[in-house]
Amino acid sequence: MRSWTSPRRATTIAVMIDHITVGVSDVKAAKKFYASALQPLGYTLAHEGDWGGGFANPLGQPVFWIRSSEEKPTSVHVAFHAESRALVDAFYGAAIAAGGKDNGAPGLRPHYHENYYAAFVHDADGHNIEAVSHKPE
Repeated sequence: MRSWTSPRRATTIAVMIDHITVGVSDVKAAKKFYASALQPLGYTLAHEGDWGGGFANPLGQPVFWIRSSEEKPTSVHVAFHAESRALVDAFYGAAIAAGGKDNGAPGLRPHYHENYYAAFVHDADGHNIEAVSHKPE
């Protein structure tokens, strides 16, 4: 198992998931959507090709990949960490502006826990993309 040292805390944690890949029907459109939607969270398009692309987190690690899929992709739910509620709001605005479909406006989800603040958007392939902050306001 790979370990990772947090730049915000003096701690090292084990990393369970190295990266996630989702299939998309239109790579060009998906790159544009994800580049816009994930920009407020500090993600950047780090690798790309005709087959798809990889987005790096704010630490430069490519953790979210898209790939071309000739079959209708099975939808998945991916939740991206946001450092603040304001960044959840910014993600939601950017994702909607980039063509995402609302699946839950920014707000508290106290049924998860008292500080679970999230927004949900469907991409063009129906993937449920979330940004979430667990911090109090």
